[in-house]
This record gives sequence, C-alpha cells and structure tokens, in this order.
Amino acid sequence: MIKTAYFGIGTLSLGLGILGIVLPLLPTTPYLLLSAACYAKSSKRHYHWFITIPWIGKNIKNYYEEKGITSKGKIISIGFLWASIIATMIIIQFNFILIFLLFIVLVSVTLHILSLKTIKSRPEESI
Repeated sequence: MIKTAYFGIGTLSLGLGILGIVLPLLPTTPYLLLSAACYAKSSKRHYHWFITIPWIGKNIKNYYEEKGITSKGKIISIGFLWASIIATMIIIQFNFILIFLLFIVLVSVTLHILSLKTIKSRPEESI
C-alpha cells in the first residue's frame, strides 16, 4: 500500500511538473524531483523509465546520484529563471511589494543553483 501511495504521488507530481513547464507560477523542478524520489521508492521499473526520459531524465539522475548539475544546465536554468521573473516584474510594475518578493526569490534560487556541485557533462548528455 505504501508503494502504491508513492507511485500515486509520483504520478501526480509528474503531471504538476509538466503543467509547470507552461504555467509560469507553477514550479517544474521540485515536482520532477519529487516524482523521481517517489518512483525510486515505489518501483525500480518506473524510476528507470523516468530517468530515461530524454529531456529530463539525465538531469534528474545527475541531481540525485551525483548531487549536482552540469554548467550548461546551470546557465540554462538561471537564464530562464531571470527571464521569466524579470518579465513578470515588468508586467506587475506598480506592485512594489510583489516585485520585492520576486527579487528575493530570484536571488535565492540563483544562489541555490550556483551552490550546487558542477559536474562534467558526458558527450551523450544534452544538458
């Protein structure tokens, strides 16, 4: 029953992570990391399936197994982070409290990404 719960939570968080790709306020990465952790606890087969998804699997595997991300992954992550938050700040330009909070999030997440171990990318990895 516990494995079934982990599988259900993993599948739900995978769906939320995929939605987060297109919805700017819904984070993608935490949901995908949660999916990987839940699949690892529920089924080796599903975890293997998850980490072999071409556009996310290698990055998730690197994060969990090597405790880091590639320098290209850091650059892309920080670039998208800054672009999306600055665009949001421009849209809500008169709400100074919200802009300040977004700036705090921007700096905090940037520092977190930079603090992660940088691993060497393998030739078969895209990021």
